[in-house]
Amino acid sequence: MLPETIVEGALFNEINLIAVTDHNASYNASPVRNVGLREGLMVLPGMELETQEEIHSICLFDTLAQLHALQKIVDANLPFFPNKEEYFGQQWVVDEKGYKFRLIKQQLLFPVQISIQRACQIVKDLGGLFFPAHINREANGLLSRLGTVPPDLDVQIVEINRRTTREAIRKRYPELARYHILQSGDVHYLDGFLGANTFSAADTSLKAITEGILNSG
Repeated sequence: MLPETIVEGALFNEINLIAVTDHNASYNASPVRNVGLREGLMVLPGMELETQEEIHSICLFDTLAQLHALQKIVDANLPFFPNKEEYFGQQWVVDEKGYKFRLIKQQLLFPVQISIQRACQIVKDLGGLFFPAHINREANGLLSRLGTVPPDLDVQIVEINRRTTREAIRKRYPELARYHILQSGDVHYLDGFLGANTFSAADTSLKAITEGILNSG
């Protein structure tokens, strides 16, 4: 999807906050954020980080500088394998208009060799928000990989996929009662915008957004 169509799609669906969280990559967060600023949509820079346990987690930040700092750590801990474009397609970096200007040759789909606990601490040290993504998904979900949320994982928020409900997941996993549950809004196509999470925040900082999520019930 192109930066302009992502922003247009969110606004069309009356969504006023999105995050760009590509898999182990930060390269296309900036153009979407810039278009969002111009069109009145708040865009958080982020990443979907795959840890060494093959668990997907969401990393969100206030600034692109924080996200780029995480990218450096990811790059240093991501095994290098050339991307097989015939199987996985090309990995392009685009500008605000969607013009391709850089081709990423390294395959980004492999796990970064950092534990989920360490990844969480890294993101927190950078001033970001970290939470496990689509925990109930069979592929790369925390529950399928570890069985439960580790007691030493310092998170208050977890995310479920869009194919279940908060009520259903709490009934199946009572231990999740201590966590705030977000519904996944993972969008790969323009008809996929969901807007399932509603909350209010005192301002547009990540701290205020986190507090708004935790206070939303």
